[in-house]
Amino acid sequence: MALCLLMQAFCVYVRPLLEFSSQVWSPHHNYLIDKVESVQRFFTKRLSGLRELSYCERLNILVFQTLECRRFISDLTLCYNILHGLCDTSLSINLSNSVTRGSCLKLVKPTCSSEIRKYFFTSRVIDDWNCLNDDIVKFPSISVFKKILSGVNFDRFLTVTD
Repeated sequence: MALCLLMQAFCVYVRPLLEFSSQVWSPHHNYLIDKVESVQRFFTKRLSGLRELSYCERLNILVFQTLECRRFISDLTLCYNILHGLCDTSLSINLSNSVTRGSCLKLVKPTCSSEIRKYFFTSRVIDDWNCLNDDIVKFPSISVFKKILSGVNFDRFLTVTD
């Protein structure tokens, strides 16, 4: 019971602070990703009976995702919302005219002349979005889209390890 309350408190009070506006500030350097992830790593290690387990094992037992994975899914969800007209934004994301492989909602990656611009949301999400299949990006509802994304293995896009 205490474990359940602690997990709920973490999800309600701590995780929102770590994920707030992640589309704007999402870290791209490994040391910054690890620094944010260390908060969840610290919390899960302090739970009774989980101290000796690896971080991945603790996450599996608690049915948690890494914070990096949650930011990744959040980016894809915002991209879905923009492309399906579910949110009002001035972000410009351009669809490709020719679709030879992958999704019919293939996006064009803008050219970036500065290192900083390369990690903006509109540049960062394009490659990840273009790797999704048609059957994922064409779901009619955001809830089904999120549910499908939570079941997809994105390890090849993520850096967090034990």
